[in-house]
Amino acid sequence: MRSSALIGLIFLAACSADPPQPSAAEPCSPGWEREVETRVGTGDGQGHGPDVGSAEWQSVIEFRLGVRGNADLPPRGSDAWCRYIEKSIRAKTP
Repeated sequence: MRSSALIGLIFLAACSADPPQPSAAEPCSPGWEREVETRVGTGDGQGHGPDVGSAEWQSVIEFRLGVRGNADLPPRGSDAWCRYIEKSIRAKTP
């Protein structure tokens, strides 16, 4: 009996968690890049990864989102690229 109550409580907590919110920062700004890093992540879990905002970082973001090489992907670093990445992040989060 207690285990079903515990499972119900865990389920309720999981369902009530806030979904990731769209970025509040202006696309392509340093604040936006930090938010994207938080939401997508490019590190290896041990503190190693590309510098946020760099061309390498942009490439890893594309890879993690599964959009690298898409024909409609705008040039890296452009405003259109940032909007595309933001849209891709929103599409991947429930």
